[in-house]
Amino acid sequence: MPKYKRLGDILVSEGILTEEQLNDAIALQKKEGGKLGEVLVKLGYVSEEQIVIALSRQLLIPYVSLASGKLRPAADQNLEDIIPYNFAIHNLILPLSRNLNSLTVVMFDPLDLMLLDNLKKLTGCEINAVVAIKADIMNAIDSFYGKEKIFRDAIGAVGEDGGTLQEISSLETDLSLDKLVAQAEEAPIVKLVDLIIRQAIEEKASDIHVEPQHNKVVLRYRIDGILYEIPSPSPSVYAALTSRIKILSKMDIAEKRLPQDGGFMVKIGERLIDLRVSSLPTIYGEKIVLRILDKSRVPLDLAKLGFLPQELEMIRKGIASSYGLVLLTGPTGSGKSTTLYAALSEIKSSTLNILTVEDPVEFRLEGINQVQVKSEIGLTFANALRCFLRQDPDIILVGEVRDLETAEISIRSALTGHLVLSTLHTNDAVSTITRLMDIGIPGYLVMSGLRLIVAQRLLRKLCPHCKEPYEIQKGELFRGAELQSSVVYKAKGCDKCNFIGYKGRTVTAEVILIDEDLRDAVHKGLQPPELMKIAQKKGTLSLLAGGLKRVEEGVTSIEEVLSAATAY
Repeated sequence: MPKYKRLGDILVSEGILTEEQLNDAIALQKKEGGKLGEVLVKLGYVSEEQIVIALSRQLLIPYVSLASGKLRPAADQNLEDIIPYNFAIHNLILPLSRNLNSLTVVMFDPLDLMLLDNLKKLTGCEINAVVAIKADIMNAIDSFYGKEKIFRDAIGAVGEDGGTLQEISSLETDLSLDKLVAQAEEAPIVKLVDLIIRQAIEEKASDIHVEPQHNKVVLRYRIDGILYEIPSPSPSVYAALTSRIKILSKMDIAEKRLPQDGGFMVKIGERLIDLRVSSLPTIYGEKIVLRILDKSRVPLDLAKLGFLPQELEMIRKGIASSYGLVLLTGPTGSGKSTTLYAALSEIKSSTLNILTVEDPVEFRLEGINQVQVKSEIGLTFANALRCFLRQDPDIILVGEVRDLETAEISIRSALTGHLVLSTLHTNDAVSTITRLMDIGIPGYLVMSGLRLIVAQRLLRKLCPHCKEPYEIQKGELFRGAELQSSVVYKAKGCDKCNFIGYKGRTVTAEVILIDEDLRDAVHKGLQPPELMKIAQKKGTLSLLAGGLKRVEEGVTSIEEVLSAATAY
């Protein structure tokens, strides 16, 4: 049996690691346990790729790079039938090729002798292992087996009759995704719901749509603001699928004529994720929408939302005040709530009493007193605000200014020594002023109470792995806004972004910090265009101009800015 050189010695001899770093890692390994390679990566001394390459040299096992997509499993050998998807993803095994009784597989841990033995028994083949990075193996498995096939397998397991409501109603109503995996063989419909939710979370979807149509059911995920259709089950599965979701959401499964709202929580590892569920009766049946509220995905940090430095400075100055009204405006889905939560996270303190009234409460924030609106029993925004004023508040967040009563109480609270944050639906920042006056608030009260206005839109970010540069004429005008760069980027699409060309979102905003010049202009009766010119002299950028700044930085595309910033 050959004598292998130790992993640490290989890394030291190749100059990747110092003796001191190796000794630190060994000491930590003895204290906490685990594999030396994992400890080294945790300490930041080496990368996972360096560990895998060193491991391949230590064990004389080839290292392969799957990231480029050039190395793929043989397409004509039915390898997906030899190693099923569930086995592959749970054990990080990717079959590459088969030659008679010999099967070549990509592994992350070639030292797992029990896994090698199980693999040999499963396939009836001698196993030849090569190694690769964990993330690359996971991506390659998804690419090879295909999400569509995974869905088809799960859907097929339900059977043509789709299961029955009686079978579903016997299942537990508290959903744990980990438990559902264990129950999958016993309850195919549970496995299907689990798969739909799990994949949506993995793909960072914000919503799941289950839509009955004529002779079919459509499943769609909203990713970065855009709805994408995914493989869908047959109509025979629809009743069981929607009933399962309604039971989990504590809805009445017998009531199909009226809209219902509900929700439940799932746990993946240490992450707790809320799902808010809405049902709507349509002519073909109930349409279900699940809103995914994954706090771990949302950067509740103003600095990470994508505001430009001058915008961030103005926002921080506005929320640092001990009193006044801060308003965020924009259409539904423009990120207003996220910005408000990030602002609260930045200014919260053990010395402050912070109260919020929301409909609904989207994220639970530690150290903040959050109230859910319940209009059916009289707990409205306005009534909650009145109660707040008897709770010795420092900062108040109102989910939305919907009517004159809520607007009046918000303004008066801001004028009596409280910092009030809320949202409003307007197309731009300066329209917020006229909107409040149209609701019925006198202009002098509006301008006395207002401290900060932020109008924002979300822009899809170009995928950093595949975006393509191209040249345009410097100084070119786009609807009045000038582009200062001659090289910009456009979307292309690759496996990192599911061939969409975009991945993630950022913000473009109009930020207005209210000062005496603006107050005087409103008192003189100047209209929004004139008010915007005054604000621009103070540093405010229009939504379009701010978006083009992101284009110049290579963050997004011209098409995305023109679509998002000029659509309203």
